Amino acid sequence: MSIRELKRVEVLGRVKAGEVTLRQASELLAVSYRHAKRLWKRFRRRGAVGLRHGSVGRRSNRRKPAAWRRQVLAIVRREFAGDARHERFGPTLAAEHLLEEYGLTVHHETLRRWMLAAGVWSRVRDAPKHRQRRARKTHFGELVQLDGSFEAWLEDRGPTACLMHMVDDATSRSAGRFEPQETIWGAVRTLRGWIAAYGIPLALYTDWKNVYVRKPTEAELATGAAPLTQFGRMCATLGIRIIAASSPQAKGRVERGHGTHQDRLIKKLRRKGIRDYAAANGFLASEYLAGHNARFAQPPAAPEDFHTPVPGGLDLDQVFRLETARTVGHDWVVRHDNRLLQLERRGRQYPPARSTVLVCEYETGRLDVWYRGARVPWTDITGTAARVASPRPAPPRAPSRGAPSVRRVPARTHPWRQRYQGLHDAVSPGESIPGRPGAWLVPPAASAGPAPKVEGPLGSLVAPPD
Repeated sequence: MSIRELKRVEVLGRVKAGEVTLRQASELLAVSYRHAKRLWKRFRRRGAVGLRHGSVGRRSNRRKPAAWRRQVLAIVRREFAGDARHERFGPTLAAEHLLEEYGLTVHHETLRRWMLAAGVWSRVRDAPKHRQRRARKTHFGELVQLDGSFEAWLEDRGPTACLMHMVDDATSRSAGRFEPQETIWGAVRTLRGWIAAYGIPLALYTDWKNVYVRKPTEAELATGAAPLTQFGRMCATLGIRIIAASSPQAKGRVERGHGTHQDRLIKKLRRKGIRDYAAANGFLASEYLAGHNARFAQPPAAPEDFHTPVPGGLDLDQVFRLETARTVGHDWVVRHDNRLLQLERRGRQYPPARSTVLVCEYETGRLDVWYRGARVPWTDITGTAARVASPRPAPPRAPSRGAPSVRRVPARTHPWRQRYQGLHDAVSPGESIPGRPGAWLVPPAASAGPAPKVEGPLGSLVAPPD
């Protein structure tokens, strides 16, 4: 029974007990006195059941035939009810395919009720995967989380930028800087700032982004080589392990730090009147991060610091660089980033042709070429490369079939139109044959006696007397 019907049973029960009159009951039920008398009559005859709606339990006049319903459910079980949950068709999609493939028109809500009753569909949805909260690391520097947060940090005073943010897992100590994008050099500058302040951490916790980690290629899968990005190679050189988080919740410490900075830092930058990110980075280093760490950082569970100092004699500029292997051409030219680097031949460590060299690009844009641990001098010939690589002019187009063809006829004095016997007639003394300079040369003055022979590419010819 519905709530309204149950309320009528309660009010009419009070009428039967003599607590209220029938007219008062009509006011409580918000019906007319005449309709209240009808309800009271049905209640006295049949009790609470008499107040139930008369259509309850009756078959609908628009009910589908039972045989047709069984036919539809048989098709659904055979075609659209897979064993796995991801293989099952929902009622809406199943209704569309029933119409497209079998010509059976059934409303998706009707099919939903049928599928629920038949047990081929369930209202229960997949619950979110439970993630157990991970305990903090016990040592400072054991794990540092690195992530970028894009936000309008200067509001309408400047463009959107990325806050490259690092948080120690054991102590929640933070460091960071503003960068235009979350790039390799942005991550490098942030990591170098952390190393300068605390030392080299043991591991980094990052996103699954191509800046930090990438999927292996087919060749790496075949050989078992570790897939490394440029940033991953830099960290591997320093002994830093990169761990890729599978979800934002896994690195929740840095994610929650983003929310704190997006609230507090934006307001502090507004009160300082900062309008560019160079000044914002200065404010981070001088004031904000020190105050933030003093308020939110906590001591680690173990006193030992897992940061390691930079090894003596190690130049970090030689670590934080982009390295690309290139092949030396036969002309001792190396192609890199649409540039031609002409290697200079000096010393014994000169790379031979078809050997592999290492082209290193530094943060400042400087390029170095290394071969077997030695730097190779080079000259940029990109201007020549641009001329060589310029597109050639298009060849003349062949005339169309409808256009008249032009036939080139050789001149009368052309060697092709003369016989060998009379070839000398067209040549005066001291001149060459037209079209073949120096090929048939006649002496300027013929002496008495036998006719001289003139050697030519077609054999010996006898020059006639004057």
